[in-house]
Amino acid sequence: MGKNKLKKFAEMETFDNVFQCGARDLDSLQKAQRESEPLTHPLAGKWRETYFHNSNPIVLELGCGRGEYTVGLARKYPEKNFIGVDIKGARMWAGAKEAQTEGLKNVAFLRTNIEIITAFFAQGEVDEIWLTFCDPQMKKATKRLTSTYFMQRYQQIVKPDGIIHLKTDSPFLYTYTTEMLRLNPYPVLCSTDDLYAEKSVEIEQNQHSLLVDARALQTHYEKQWLDRGLTIKYIAFLLRPLSQWSEPTIEIEKDTYRSYGRNYNSPE
Repeated sequence: MGKNKLKKFAEMETFDNVFQCGARDLDSLQKAQRESEPLTHPLAGKWRETYFHNSNPIVLELGCGRGEYTVGLARKYPEKNFIGVDIKGARMWAGAKEAQTEGLKNVAFLRTNIEIITAFFAQGEVDEIWLTFCDPQMKKATKRLTSTYFMQRYQQIVKPDGIIHLKTDSPFLYTYTTEMLRLNPYPVLCSTDDLYAEKSVEIEQNQHSLLVDARALQTHYEKQWLDRGLTIKYIAFLLRPLSQWSEPTIEIEKDTYRSYGRNYNSPE
């Protein structure tokens, strides 16, 4: 591991807005999940009381990467609490550092595997989930963050009719998610394969416009996709409790492009 990463990891240990699940803890939680044991993290059910010190809605960004979207949402919506979740600590450091420097009190970061997200939140503790430009995982369905595998997990922590947002550049993931929603009775609030081409953006749910929210912030990679002439896809739906799920089995054409590195500069 490089010295820069070690330095970031060491600095994150001093951040009061970062919660890390160590290797030993992670092993225990994963083992408990495999054996269906109710092992939970001490913060489960206590995020508002213990960390945020308010009763505001909790919104997760799963696969938050560098945390730019989590921090951006926290700035824009001070009346909500935001938690960025990812396993890559060196990336997460950037958002955590920014939030720490700005003194944002409505943002936190959780370093763990999303597969065991149910260990960190109580039933109905989460109000919304954002999935922003996550890996489409074209080889294995259970790794896709909009798969029925994950829907079953989200249902254990998201309140009934909580909102799931997907914002993606991937035609593959958009098509897969559209088929998942066709097969499973989740009410779709909005679905577009070209977010910025939409003329009408007024879709009201819980007193805010979902499409306006989706357009309000752009990540580094979203700007990159737009520069390259790719369209941004967006889906929002309600996570209504289900007792059984149907996993899509259709053949979907694979994405054929790749992202540039972080040092890519947008054309003037």
